[in-house]
Amino acid sequence: MSPTPPSSTSSTSSPSSTSRVRLGVFVAVGLGVALALAFLVSPLASSKPDGLDKVAEDEGFADQEQAHAMEDSPVAGYQVDGVDDDRLSTGLAGVIGVTVTFAVAGGGFLLLRRTSGRRAGQDGAAADPAARAG
Repeated sequence: MSPTPPSSTSSTSSPSSTSRVRLGVFVAVGLGVALALAFLVSPLASSKPDGLDKVAEDEGFADQEQAHAMEDSPVAGYQVDGVDDDRLSTGLAGVIGVTVTFAVAGGGFLLLRRTSGRRAGQDGAAADPAARAG
């Protein structure tokens, strides 16, 4: 009887590292699609008033609008200060918005994961896979 040959699917990477790579690729592709859409599609958005502005106009209280604290921010009004081309300015504002949202959400998830990892480590047995399996 001959010994069975090693499996062609075996590799030096563990299943968890493979799933991390897949997750990383998924997140990177998703971020790329979001950035492309923000840059390419946001300049095509309608210049007509959105729902809230339309209701304010229809109901007659649009003239009571007040300035807000972020009115002087670099991307207020879906435009980037200092960029004269309206389409480019809107696209860049979209990219900045996606980037900031991704950074805040990603930072929150990393913080949450790190915090939950510490909690699991404090439980002792919960952090040891052999203890859970036995």
